[in-house]
Amino acid sequence: MILVTGGAGFIGSNFVLDWLAQANESVINLDALTYAGNLENLDSLKGDARHIFVKGDIGDRTLVDELLAKYQPRAIVNFAAESHVDRSIHGPGEFIQTNIVGTFNLLESVRAHWSKLADKEKTDFRFLHVSTDEVYGSLSKDDPAFSETNRYEPNSPYSASKAASDHLVRAYHHTYGLPVLTTNCSNNYGPYHFPEKLIPLMIVNSLAGKPLPVYGDGQQIRDWLYVKDHCSAIRRVLEIGKLGETYNVGGWNEQANLNIVHIVCDLLDELRPKDDGNSYREQITYVTDRPGHDRRYAIDARKIERELGWNPAETFETGIRKTVQWYLDNQSWVNNVLSGNYRQWIEKNYAGRSE
Repeated sequence: MILVTGGAGFIGSNFVLDWLAQANESVINLDALTYAGNLENLDSLKGDARHIFVKGDIGDRTLVDELLAKYQPRAIVNFAAESHVDRSIHGPGEFIQTNIVGTFNLLESVRAHWSKLADKEKTDFRFLHVSTDEVYGSLSKDDPAFSETNRYEPNSPYSASKAASDHLVRAYHHTYGLPVLTTNCSNNYGPYHFPEKLIPLMIVNSLAGKPLPVYGDGQQIRDWLYVKDHCSAIRRVLEIGKLGETYNVGGWNEQANLNIVHIVCDLLDELRPKDDGNSYREQITYVTDRPGHDRRYAIDARKIERELGWNPAETFETGIRKTVQWYLDNQSWVNNVLSGNYRQWIEKNYAGRSE
């Protein structure tokens, strides 16, 4: 049995679904169900005794202690985090609380539990912390991609809070011997992605006939990783990763944001053409850039390929087509997540950004 935190969010729910599709090992799924946590992502697991959902926060020491004592998981996979840069700019406090204080409390609970295990269980135990490439800062056009030895230079409250959590995980390994693993991934995309991030926002707004807001000149570059490839990498690191090590996980798919928007529009033109025959590209609008917007991220994923034999299965072309088709096929899911809270957030984030 494993404990997954944040398992109702975008990446976490994909991980839980893939895990139970490929293994018969049960999952305790701990999620606080904040705005981006969605139990509808896990509808297919209703009635599946292998999935044990618990609503709660990683910072709740009493709850986490009880779960560890009751279920005795052999591993923890920690997805739980606030993860949206724009939200961290508007309200950094929640990011400090969840990503730093929450991770600290989780580590304390896990350390206390692990220290009491018998020798074999203690040796076999794992704590895998899922992080981001944004902790490394920003790259210029000609800089080499981020490797695991790049120094941390976070530029937003979000990335700073994740950097702090990474340092805590490292410290608990070197100070207490806790058997930890860390992964730093590039931008994920795929099914069940909350539509505040670039790709799902462009799909949802396109179909609704709304503007497609592009920050600045749209030439910010990101390395895009299909979420199910990320899940397979985490499984591989959990299986044979070296204790105390960090593994960068990327898709070898550097794309400018504007190019991403063009690709999404072109796929929608093909798969769901507009009645008037016009292209969705006509909805693109340029808005004021966000503060401190990093220009380029890129992941050097050669370490995980070389040492653990992992490679992404999807190219960007195959992954983005699957993603757009999923949103077209799951409009009820989209409609259900477009709550009043979501609409208020979109208005808050994009209000006052002139074209």
